[in-house]
Amino acid sequence: MKTAIQLPLLLLQAGLSQAGLRFGCSSVSIQRLDPVVEPGQVPSAHVHQIVGGNAFNATMQGDIGEKGTCTTCAYTEDFSNYWTAVLYFRHENGSYKRVPQYPNAQLGYEGQDAPEIRGGMTIYYTQKDFVGNGADKITAFQPGFRMTVGSPTTSEIANSSVNPGLRYTCLETILTRGYETPDFPDRPCPAGIMAIHHFPACWDGVNLDSPDHQSHMYSTTRGAFQEAGPCPASHPVRMPQLAYETMWNTTAFADMWPSDGSQPFVWSFMDGKGYGTHADYMFGWQGDSLQRAMDDACMFHNCGSPGMQGVLKTQTVEEMNKCSVENTVDEDTEGWLSELPGQGAPM
Repeated sequence: MKTAIQLPLLLLQAGLSQAGLRFGCSSVSIQRLDPVVEPGQVPSAHVHQIVGGNAFNATMQGDIGEKGTCTTCAYTEDFSNYWTAVLYFRHENGSYKRVPQYPNAQLGYEGQDAPEIRGGMTIYYTQKDFVGNGADKITAFQPGFRMTVGSPTTSEIANSSVNPGLRYTCLETILTRGYETPDFPDRPCPAGIMAIHHFPACWDGVNLDSPDHQSHMYSTTRGAFQEAGPCPASHPVRMPQLAYETMWNTTAFADMWPSDGSQPFVWSFMDGKGYGTHADYMFGWQGDSLQRAMDDACMFHNCGSPGMQGVLKTQTVEEMNKCSVENTVDEDTEGWLSELPGQGAPM
């Protein structure tokens, strides 16, 4: 029988490891833009929630780390952008409302909670797992690098199961870990839903991108922050294992659960199963900062936390929350909507 894992245990174990980053980024924008999959397209097909540097726009090229003036991430040298689709609640009357995000545990000063972080995500860069560093040299991503994981066209569990790094956790508390499923939880979750995205960590060593934004990388991910398998000869360069955790606060909708018991949450591209979950990444760390962290012996908040400097420069939560991007797309993504932005009339 599976047992739920509590976050403090994971972080205690993590103290034995080296060179792992876990940090919060508040929201920088919520709008229909996707400079990786739909560059230059305004608006993109569906709504995304984005964190990171304020250089985010419909067309992003070159060294992103040198183009922003602020970042919503705890580390001030990280101007990368991280984004996923947005979760909506679908009411029985056919209307939709965006599910708010809330900050994960232990993202503040010296690993304390920081509930004042404005939505956003938790970002991980790990080398092996939470209990060991391994022997592989970890090569940081390079300027201009980008990738995606998952696909909004995935609609069956058989295809979803191919990628064990894309999962959901029904949260009993903010600290719950374990019980990962490839589809949305089928009951109201006491502390919301956590969406998890693990990216591949094996690079071909040549291409910063590929036509499908995935082929230049190879996934040996096992999910759940387990050690990934060895990289193949076609993609021999081991890079950091990048992962996102997004905490969706579904609790406000617990009393609105459909009378027929059906699962009421949908991604912003009309996926009501959850199999089409996906995420985008655009590297934007300044200089050698990410490589410097990967070469260091620090772990999680010991690398630096909001207001506490470490091997990486940091900023306070207040400074994180001040950074934002003005919306390019003028449309309503909040309140009760008759249809999802970009998706036409509901079926």
